[in-house]
Amino acid sequence: MKFSSSKHEGKLVVTVTGRMDAITAQEFDTQCRNWLAAGDTHIIADLSGLEYISSAGLRSILSAAKQLKGAQGSLAFCNLSGMVEEVFVVSGFAAMFTIHPTLEDALAG
Repeated sequence: MKFSSSKHEGKLVVTVTGRMDAITAQEFDTQCRNWLAAGDTHIIADLSGLEYISSAGLRSILSAAKQLKGAQGSLAFCNLSGMVEEVFVVSGFAAMFTIHPTLEDALAG
């Protein structure tokens, strides 16, 4: 799993690529702690390059969301595709989180 990030209008846009599974999920949690420590409390995760997410990845997302909520922040998602979108729907994450169809929509929202 790889991350790239950029700032847009006070929000940190994080592009996640690869696989978020039992081996890599902790990496996401660690990165979120780093972003939070740097003062980034409003994060949009662009998942257009995420090929796979496991239950460990979902737990990592929940952990990150709790950290951000505790800092009066937010975590939103955009560009979910295929299997990743299906996992979000089946797991209930689609109802728990703000999900935008595109990055432009996420930045406007």
